[in-house]
Amino acid sequence: MAVSEEARNEFKERIQPLKEHINTLVNKDKAESLALRNQKEGVEFKKIALAEQMIYLATVQMSINDVSLEMLEVKNNDILNDARKSLYKAIIYLEDVVSNTVDCPYAEIEAKIAPIANLSITKRLEIIRKLGLAIDMLVDAFGENSKWKESFVELRGRHAVVAKNFVDMKEAVKNYFDHNSPVYEDTVLYVRLIRELLSKCATDYRDRYELASKRVDDMRMAVNLLIALRRIAMVMSDSEQSEEIRKKALVWKTKMESDEKKGISK
Repeated sequence: MAVSEEARNEFKERIQPLKEHINTLVNKDKAESLALRNQKEGVEFKKIALAEQMIYLATVQMSINDVSLEMLEVKNNDILNDARKSLYKAIIYLEDVVSNTVDCPYAEIEAKIAPIANLSITKRLEIIRKLGLAIDMLVDAFGENSKWKESFVELRGRHAVVAKNFVDMKEAVKNYFDHNSPVYEDTVLYVRLIRELLSKCATDYRDRYELASKRVDDMRMAVNLLIALRRIAMVMSDSEQSEEIRKKALVWKTKMESDEKKGISK
């Protein structure tokens, strides 16, 4: 469907305030991230704030696509790609704070979490939820046939890992089983969320391996996500699920090693 010049001009006029707002946010991010190089204290909280700012930027960028669909009936892939980059940047800021380690004993990331000990579980849950919602919005906006479809597996996977690393699991376990804790409900919601995210992302990586890539690193990532999920089950004293996950991880790992020997994978 051809778009008239008049419609294009109306569209440009409509999105001009959004573009100006986007430019302001981009320039603010550049200035604040540059200033971080000379900052000694509070860096972790500043990076978390920058991550939230990037999530917000992505939603503003996606709103331009909404206007394009409304006025021109055309998807704006360029601005959606900008939003994709903004969400990656949000994840990178959070990874800088709590690491991107997929599978490790929680003791290994305690030192990373310590500087943000005063950040409430409620706020952590809010940030992870906002990021997840923005990712969902982006995936929906791109559509089923997007060239980025396979890359969304990685985006979701990194979201799941940073969500896992963003919480002090020792404190979470204590509050999870304490019905009198003031953060009981949010802790339960958070723990359930990261278990769901890890489980789904493990399956997504396995599916990408089986249906598309045949890359060993995809299957290895799927297994590592399962192991990370099992660690949570063990910490929660959920022996039944822990054993189920162990068996599944073993089956997947055996399949991966068999495919390698047969030359099926790459």
